[in-house]
Formats: sequence, C-alpha cells, structure tokens
Amino acid sequence: MTADADTRVRLSKVIPAPPDTVFRAWTEPEEIARWSAPPGAKVAESRVALAAGGAWKIGMEDEDGVAHTAFGVYRKVDAPNRLVYTWDWEGEHSVGETGVTVEFLAEDGSTRVVVTHEGFPAAEAAEGHRQGWIACLELLAGLFED
Repeated sequence: MTADADTRVRLSKVIPAPPDTVFRAWTEPEEIARWSAPPGAKVAESRVALAAGGAWKIGMEDEDGVAHTAFGVYRKVDAPNRLVYTWDWEGEHSVGETGVTVEFLAEDGSTRVVVTHEGFPAAEAAEGHRQGWIACLELLAGLFED
C-alpha cells in the first residue's frame, strides 16, 4: 500500500478480485457493510443510490456505541472503473464537504484500488481519514483473500 497526506489523502491497494467484483463491493449496501468501517466499529446502515446525483450514506457504530455517519452525493459513476463523490460526516464529526475519487484498475487478475480523498481543512483531518481508509482497504482486501 502506498500513501501520502497533507490536506489530501491518496492511497492504493491491490485487491485480489477483478474490477467488477471490487466495484460491487464498494457500491452494494450489503457488501459495504462487510468492510466499510474501521476495526472496532461496525456498519449499522448503508444506503446507495448509485447514479450521478444520487445520495449515499454509511452509518457506523464504534466499540463504545457512538454513531458516526458519513454521507455524500455521487458526482460520477463509471462502473466498474471509477467513482467520484462528495464526503462529509453528520454532526460534530463534520470537517466540511470533501471529495473522493476511487479508481478500479485491472492488474493481473486483481484490482488496484486508488483512493484520492481531498479538500480537508487541515492536515489533522486528512491524517484521521488516511488511517481510516488504510484500515478499510485492508478489510476490503481480506474479503477476497483465501
């Protein structure tokens, strides 16, 4: 995995599955629930309206029972190659609207997922999200490992 961060996060991770399978895991609510929360947290709710202008929402609950809800709007959906969407957190966790681009690149029977998350107001917010993305990408890869 590679990463860089200041007020932008850029990560890449090879997932041992083809792009269409990984794209579905990223966009189908029942699949999102399997990987899209950091360790110690669980996905309690996942909603997806997969089209440009459609909304998405992921409600997570941490080990202390505290709810964290991420939400946004899809700007571009190019299945199974690319997603572009907005991102923010509800309530006190909000850092303001940021942007996420996810690329699904075929690579020797696997998929290199490249996540770019940008527009953070401060390096600390970017770093927190970088750590979350790293953990979630590891969980995503684990779904397809033997």
